[in-house]
Amino acid sequence: MSDGAIYYACRDGHYVLKFVGDVRLTLCSTIERHLEAVLEREDVSDTLVDLTETDNIDSTSLGLIAKLAIKAREKGMPLPTLVSTNGDITRILYSMGFDRVFVLLEELPTSRCDLKQVPFVQESEDEVRERILDAHKVLIDLNDSNRNAFKDLVATLESCR
Repeated sequence: MSDGAIYYACRDGHYVLKFVGDVRLTLCSTIERHLEAVLEREDVSDTLVDLTETDNIDSTSLGLIAKLAIKAREKGMPLPTLVSTNGDITRILYSMGFDRVFVLLEELPTSRCDLKQVPFVQESEDEVRERILDAHKVLIDLNDSNRNAFKDLVATLESCR
């Protein structure tokens, strides 16, 4: 298992975000700040999230990816595409309702050679806690199963404010 990294590319309005290795909450600030900047751009017409080289991904990171889909829809963009070739991750995506907000694919012919790594963002513990809370609130809104799975975590995080 390798430490997580995030890569991106944007060409002719097509934005690609690639997660590699073990993607955990330590990257949540990096992910959210980058996605906020991307969604402010006027030249992005569609998005693709590539999980083909993702070994593991936690619920905080998944919540931030779901947030990307929701914000893209609010901007009138088409459903983002999400690619996962890892059967375990793909099952999690379906169980969490990602098929409602993404076009899910199980293969993607691309390489990292044209992508730039997203710079790591370091934030305070309080800021990271807020990002974790926000990401899980997004997941809770996707389906009842997520609501049951994360309600205690959300309640705990809210009590730490």
